[in-house]
Amino acid sequence: MARALVPLAQGCEELEAVTIIDLLRRAGVEVITAGLDAEPVRGSRGTLLVPDTTLDAVAAQAFDLIALPGGQPGANNLNADPRVHAMLRRQAEHGGWCAAICAAPLVLAHAGLLDGRAATSFPGALTTDAFPNVRLSDAPVVTDGNIVTSRGPGTAMDFALHLIELLLGREQRDVVEAKLMRPR
Repeated sequence: MARALVPLAQGCEELEAVTIIDLLRRAGVEVITAGLDAEPVRGSRGTLLVPDTTLDAVAAQAFDLIALPGGQPGANNLNADPRVHAMLRRQAEHGGWCAAICAAPLVLAHAGLLDGRAATSFPGALTTDAFPNVRLSDAPVVTDGNIVTSRGPGTAMDFALHLIELLLGREQRDVVEAKLMRPR
């Protein structure tokens, strides 16, 4: 069974976090949500999220995917945590998937994982001035090697479905997507 970690920081974009968690679980992925501390996480719109565990409790575990929800100040809180950078670097070094949406690609950039790669983000989260070695795109979802990025709340479903496809294949993505009754 594929395993995914979704770190949750205070001020995360709850629509992105819940969409990633929900769709991956629908696909049969074991999803672990981890707070930066033991407190419930209040999202950027005030929704209270209760992580499964803490980041410290899972820091040494192996995952097939680490997916970062964006939002502010959530992305900045993830970015300020050296444990998150260390886990992302280790994940990338071992060939695992690293994914981030909205403002969270900023965390990947600060971890050094976007140098020389194509990526997308919420407008202004990544800039060519701050990150001249990142090839910025305005595509809804961008995959470059084992790094996946996406734009924001409106692309969260496409992002999560793409992650399912990468982890489990097109057939499983199609099964999950069909049950969502999305217009084609």
